[in-house]
Amino acid sequence: MSSCISPALALLFKKLKVTDMSEKATFKSMTEGSAEDWALIAGHAKDFNKGLADRVLAHLKLLDGDFGGFPIDRLHHSLQSATLAHRDGEDEEYVVCALLHDIGDTLGSYNHPDIAAAILKPFVSEANHWMVQHHGIFQGYYFFHHLGMDRDLRDQFKDHPHFERTARFCERHDQNAFDPDYDTMPLEAFEPMVQRLFAKPRNSIYLKAMDG
Repeated sequence: MSSCISPALALLFKKLKVTDMSEKATFKSMTEGSAEDWALIAGHAKDFNKGLADRVLAHLKLLDGDFGGFPIDRLHHSLQSATLAHRDGEDEEYVVCALLHDIGDTLGSYNHPDIAAAILKPFVSEANHWMVQHHGIFQGYYFFHHLGMDRDLRDQFKDHPHFERTARFCERHDQNAFDPDYDTMPLEAFEPMVQRLFAKPRNSIYLKAMDG
């Protein structure tokens, strides 16, 4: 394995049993690529994709200790949101959406719902994807007016079939998930759910290649 690969990446490759990273395609531009080149690349992608859930969880942990002025840090808000959803009887896919709904805070400070929605899109229903993608606007109902903004921005979607679902998520599993004294479940309780969800993509243009 090349010495230029970071220790963290080397550890991931070891875990995924990707033993020979020296194999490379031979083209200098995609127009020169052969079927053999792309079979090789697809093979590496299949192995790398097995670690997606681990990478998502590692990125979620970046929210630990990031309070941003809130009563609890962003990781524990995410855990509390997922805990509330789980204890409310929501299914596993919904609970993982609750867990990851703010994962975009680190890289998408101005559009964090879009980041979370993009990560989840290949793995969740259209309803859950829409809910995550739009939760920022719906959540604004609870605080936008304090910032001189329109708290009713969500009303532009009042005729959308997922309006009530998203409003309910924000009411029951998001805006009320900032309690330092709540008995929040640990991340370890949700890790198997994340692993199961990210093991079975359902919406991707690359599915055929990966299955092959």
